[in-house]
This record gives sequence, structure tokens and C-alpha cells, in this order.
Amino acid sequence: MLEVKDIHVAYGPVKALYGVSLKAHPSEILCLLGRNGAGKTTIMKSIMGLLPVSEGSVSLEGENLSVLPAHLVPRRGIGYIPQGRRLFSELTVDENIEIGLMTRKQGADTREWVLDIFPRLRDRLTQQAGTLSGGEQQMLATARALCVRPKVLLLDEPTEGLQPSMIEQIRQVIVKMKEEGIAIILVEQRVDAVLSIADRVTFIENGKDVETTTAAALREDPRKLSKYLGV
Repeated sequence: MLEVKDIHVAYGPVKALYGVSLKAHPSEILCLLGRNGAGKTTIMKSIMGLLPVSEGSVSLEGENLSVLPAHLVPRRGIGYIPQGRRLFSELTVDENIEIGLMTRKQGADTREWVLDIFPRLRDRLTQQAGTLSGGEQQMLATARALCVRPKVLLLDEPTEGLQPSMIEQIRQVIVKMKEEGIAIILVEQRVDAVLSIADRVTFIENGKDVETTTAAALREDPRKLSKYLGV
């Protein structure tokens, strides 16, 4: 289990998170919902050690990750697909996958597992990542994160800018990872996509977690969506 406990985070002198707490369990999809600027991406970066936690802690299976340098966090089994994908655009698809494999010293079996999930990438292995379509780049970013054989998978706006058919493919992969026992934290603006796959939803507002509820409860009574998102 991943536990974020009362974390406070700032960008220099500007405070961004004020005591955020949440938990992600194996075989569960936890979605973070909130208006733009609420702090959702900051939470993701804090989990990955890309932003220092001034108070509180981030722990995985009881180990405090907050004290680790950022490059060691993925080695503990956390895969991260950031908003904007952040691929090595001048490297090939195969080279991007190889970088993911190197993170936790994974081998050919993991490589084949990932390519079985994204068979289109098999046909693009020698192609530069920057020349892929937007949907293919999202596939590659997800594949690279899965190369660490994650216990926890963080996805920040994975369907942004994608056409409906590609959105459905990404959605199916997320559900498949849940079925394989991975804990998933998802930031997504498309409420319809969230409610169709999430188990729980945590609303983020002004750098705080203000409420957590089940997706089933939101489907039955969507008034909280209007309250926190204005939709």
C-alpha cells in the first residue's frame, strides 16, 4: 500500500500542498479530481520525490520514500506517466523502453510483457519517439512506466488530447493493470472516464484533500462533482 500522510510541499517560497493525505491499495484505482491548480500534479511529483516534502511522509509498504533521492523512488516499484509524457524524443521506441527496463534491472520477459500490452509499439521499435502520433506516444510513456514492474502506477492526464479510440485503449490498459494487482493513482479531467473505472475519488481543493468517496456513490449522486468541480 502507498500512503501519503499529511504532506506539505512548496515551490520555493510558494506553498502548494497543505497536509494532503491519501492511500492507494493494490488492485484499486484512486482518482484525484479538482480544478486546475488545485495541487493534483504536485501530489504526483511529491510522491516521486521530484518535489521535496517539508512535512509529513510518503511511504510504500512501510518504507519512507520521502527521504530518498528522486532517482531511487522508481526502483522501489513506482511507475510514473507524467502529464505531457516526457519521452526521450530523439531516441527510438526501443531505446525508451530499454531505459525503463534498466530502472529496476528488468529483462526480456518484461520487455515482451510490455510489447504484448502495446502490440503497435512492436511495429515502431526503430522509430524515433518524437515522430509518433500523440496516442502512440502515450502508449510508449505507459509502456516505459510499466517496465519497472510497478507496485504503484501514477498517471497524470493520460487521455489528454487523444482521440476516443485511443482513450478507450488507455482505459483498458489501466483496468488490466488493476486486475494484475497494481495500485493506481489517476489524475484525469474527464469525469465520465473517471467514474467508469475508479474505485474511489479524492477531491483536491486549494492544496488539500477535502473529501474521499466511492465512485459508485458519485455515480448515484453527482452533486459533489458540481460542488468541487463546477460541472
